[in-house]
This record gives sequence, C-alpha cells and structure tokens, in this order.
Amino acid sequence: MTRIFFYHGAADRVATAASLIARTVGQKKALLVYAPDAAVAAALDRYLWLHPPTGFVPHVDVDSPLAGETPVVIAGRLDAIDRDERLFNLAPEVPPGFSRFNSLIEIVGQGEEERLAARQRARFYRDRGYDIQYIDQSGRV
Repeated sequence: MTRIFFYHGAADRVATAASLIARTVGQKKALLVYAPDAAVAAALDRYLWLHPPTGFVPHVDVDSPLAGETPVVIAGRLDAIDRDERLFNLAPEVPPGFSRFNSLIEIVGQGEEERLAARQRARFYRDRGYDIQYIDQSGRV
C-alpha cells in the first residue's frame, strides 16, 4: 500500500519541494513530480537549476527524450509514465493513479486555501485506509 507523507506548514512550497527532491536524489532514488499548473512546474524547474548553489539536481519535463534516464521528472499529467516509486504532489487535488506509487509526498504551504485543499486530500486518503505521516515544516526556512 502506498505510504503517504504530508510535509505541512511550508513557508515556500517550491523551496521545500526542491529541498526534499534534492535529498531524495542524494539517496540515489528517482522520483516523479506531479505539477499540472504550468507556473508551479516552471517555478520548480527554475529553483532546481539554481539550488543548491553548489550543486545541480538533474531534472527534466516528462516530454523530454531524457525522461527515462533522469532522476527527477516533472509532469503535468501522470498517464503513460512508467515510474512508480515516489510521487511528489504539487497539485491541489489528489493525483490520478497515486496508488500505484510506493510513496506519495504532499507538500503543503501556509495559505488557507492550500491548507483546506490539503485537508480534503488527507481525508480522502484516510477514508480509504491509507496511513498518513505528518511532518511539520513551519519551523524550517
């Protein structure tokens, strides 16, 4: 069953996601980022190019010919993607087909609308029997 982690209270969702992504890549693990909002996907892409300042997190768009060999793939859709290890969700809704992934990482900011959407997703998962781990990010920069 999919393990679900909610990183909540993030002062900057994109920065928090990038930090968690970099840590995952540092552990030699591949992942998929679900970001159907083009502005969010572009912000994450830019952030991963610039942070950390002394390194680079290899990443591509799902339509790149290098997607199969790049550790981080950013996708606006989840159909026809053969990865199933880790899914990072940067969408306000439950990702389609999330249950095929070994783990789902939800990044939740501090805005009221974002928190409300996250609560609805958590309820959706919980009502279906998923165990959720909550990790507070509010004290982190």
